[in-house]
Amino acid sequence: MSFIYHKTCPVCGAATSHKALTAKDHTVSKETFDIIHCGHCSVRYTQNVPDNANIGRYYQSQEYISHSETRQGLINRLYHSVRKITLRSKQNWVKAATGLKQGSILDIGCGTGSFLHFMQQGGWQITGVEPDETARQNAKTLYNIEPRPSEDLYALPAGQFDAITMWHVLEHVHTLHDYIRHIRTLLKPEGALLIAVPNYTSSDAEHYGENWAAYDVPRHLYHFSPASMEVLLKQHKIRVVKKHPMVFDGFYVSLLSEKYKHGGNGLFKGFWNGFISWRKGLKDVDRCSSVVYECKAE
Repeated sequence: MSFIYHKTCPVCGAATSHKALTAKDHTVSKETFDIIHCGHCSVRYTQNVPDNANIGRYYQSQEYISHSETRQGLINRLYHSVRKITLRSKQNWVKAATGLKQGSILDIGCGTGSFLHFMQQGGWQITGVEPDETARQNAKTLYNIEPRPSEDLYALPAGQFDAITMWHVLEHVHTLHDYIRHIRTLLKPEGALLIAVPNYTSSDAEHYGENWAAYDVPRHLYHFSPASMEVLLKQHKIRVVKKHPMVFDGFYVSLLSEKYKHGGNGLFKGFWNGFISWRKGLKDVDRCSSVVYECKAE
């Protein structure tokens, strides 16, 4: 198996980095991976991750909800119970960012297609790309949606989409800069790009440390702070127009983190820490467990 070792920061290229912590893959392999902190742009990144050709096996788990739609376990059932609220929030963000009630949208890493289905019901023309074959099959079965494999992203015509969304996808992309560079070309001149990523500067990340579920090594290659996202996007002439808090993520991540740290469900403690994260995120979006970056090309 081939692994990727970064000698410099994959976001800004600086060499001023140090090990921040070591995290465990709780979902599949139970292996541990070092997470490195860049002292210049403040991004964190997972060191010695499997390359793109070999990382697939780390996604092969029924617990990986975006691919399997599993409802097994309390945490996944809670996830499904609030998903419709989350889908409505995402739809509203897209409409506000584009100024359109209907248009064309590309969802990158669309999983089983629940968001695209929701947008389609609202009259949007939908396109999805998804690397996982099982997720694509589930999208067809569940919603009669046929996402394209990820390599087809580079075959899409330029200037086609009013909106491009990446809900917890960018942290998985090996070719980070090439990916963003190409995505920018797919937007219409006034199109909007919405990127949601976990925020390791959140209060729940600080509380759980190496057991914070959103580190999700080795599937998460990068761990963004709001400052590092600004640095990354500015390099590609993309500006952040607005930031939105993903308020339910703090609850989901805290419940899962509590399970990783102490075993069992840890419902009360996880819910309480999620509540604290939610409250702080409402006051300051940069403290939210996950942040949505609403962007425009310059």
